[in-house]
Amino acid sequence: MIPPLFKHVLVKILWLGVVFLGITVLSFWVIHLAPGSPTDLQTTLNPMAGEAARERLEQLYGLDKPIYIQYMNWLSRIVRCDFGRSMSGDHRPVWDKIRERLPLTLSLNIIALILILGISIPIGVLSAYYQGGWFDRLTTVLVFIGFAMPGFWLALLLMLLLGIAYPLFPISGLTSLDFASLSWWDKFLDLARHLTLPILVYTVTGLAGMSRFMRSSMLEVLRQDYILTARAKGLPARTVIFRHGLRNALLPVITLLGLSVPGLIGGSVIIESIFALPGLGQLFYQGVMARDYPLIMGNLVLGAVLTLAGNMLADLGYSLADPRIRSGKQDT
Repeated sequence: MIPPLFKHVLVKILWLGVVFLGITVLSFWVIHLAPGSPTDLQTTLNPMAGEAARERLEQLYGLDKPIYIQYMNWLSRIVRCDFGRSMSGDHRPVWDKIRERLPLTLSLNIIALILILGISIPIGVLSAYYQGGWFDRLTTVLVFIGFAMPGFWLALLLMLLLGIAYPLFPISGLTSLDFASLSWWDKFLDLARHLTLPILVYTVTGLAGMSRFMRSSMLEVLRQDYILTARAKGLPARTVIFRHGLRNALLPVITLLGLSVPGLIGGSVIIESIFALPGLGQLFYQGVMARDYPLIMGNLVLGAVLTLAGNMLADLGYSLADPRIRSGKQDT
């Protein structure tokens, strides 16, 4: 007999495969609806290139075929883990470009996500436990100020304050000009100084929503009968909150955390462009401006995989946090 958890995961994987195909079909169709073509930069700006040159380029890239044929050709390459070659710039393989930029983007966002969870969960728990107190009111004001600030505006403000008025951190780039001549420790410090402001922007803008979500979830849990029973038994407040309340309050947060996984890439476009960081977000922006279809689809596929993986991780997190899901039994 198949265990309930294994059966649940197997069905989920099959369903995610269908969803992935739907995402790729819609993405491929939408990017071809956008005005412009990958051949524009190579022909429009070149006075020597005529209509014949445009047609030859379209034949070279396969753009002269119907869109469904183009999609099937692209899908056949994806099955072989071949993202194709970029249509602009150096015409390098798309995966090589993504692989160069991916570590920086993931590192930035993973560090920021760890900081967000490490700060927002305690804030949300304490705000719920001391509801209406000075700590709850203070954190509510502060997190809503952070929630109201657009990321690009906060980035520019920090650049002016901490990069120009008080030059504590660099405001652009990943390394200094003399990076190659530095020792390993100085290289680490140089990277840390360059990445401090972007990580700070990611953390501040993501902190508000997560902490408020945690507060609401914790308030709901603290009103449950089993929490009131635990308090009536005289259990310490620490035990009531962290042993009985926090685990159940984390269930909705797990869902939010799973949905935030695709933001590891999508949310990097603006910040990486402002701070001139050679990450995946900046690469995606350059691909969109150049109408580089293979590069755009490569980034969208990666975003789709992260979205579906986040959904799967959220389901598995639910199973680990809630024994009823692991056993396949639910309250009726």
